[in-house]
Amino acid sequence: MKYVITVLLSFSLFGCSLSVPQPPITKQTKDLYDADSDGVINQRDRCADTPIDAVVDNDGCPTFVKNSEENNIHVLFANDSSEIPESYMENISNMSEFLTKYPKTHIELKGYASPVGNTAYNVELSKRRAAVIRQALITEGIVPSRIKTIGFGDSDPVKASDVEESNALSRRVVAQVVGSQGNVVEEWTIYSVREN
Repeated sequence: MKYVITVLLSFSLFGCSLSVPQPPITKQTKDLYDADSDGVINQRDRCADTPIDAVVDNDGCPTFVKNSEENNIHVLFANDSSEIPESYMENISNMSEFLTKYPKTHIELKGYASPVGNTAYNVELSKRRAAVIRQALITEGIVPSRIKTIGFGDSDPVKASDVEESNALSRRVVAQVVGSQGNVVEEWTIYSVREN
């Protein structure tokens, strides 16, 4: 009993209180929610529609890694012909698949002729050669507006060991296309499986 009185007396002497004052209430002025679940609060998020599993920066923008590849088309024609040899149809199909994979790319088909005969005729022949390759790509499903053709005639013959070989290699349509796209870097989760 003596102990209890001493404790009560010490509380009253030192002015100690058993109640704690309420903390001050602050007004929330920033949007701290994360509406798109990308790990960045709405107040700082500058990129909408970020994929859920993407690695993001402080602005909520995904990290991209660019990769690119190129594809070539090279078709040789018979003398004074604009008919595509059957052996080159696979080359055209491969280019069509490439253009489908990279839908923002365009192709410029360059037609040539060998320096045999009339120069003006060779320019028209080289245009016809480029046009038939264009039509083959359109037939494979490529939108016409993505394909441009140019006929250079006999202005750029291929150098070779003899004239006959040079003429054979000069009757051509060529193009080179580089396709690139960005892939989102995905963050690691416990569900991720790395390939060996």
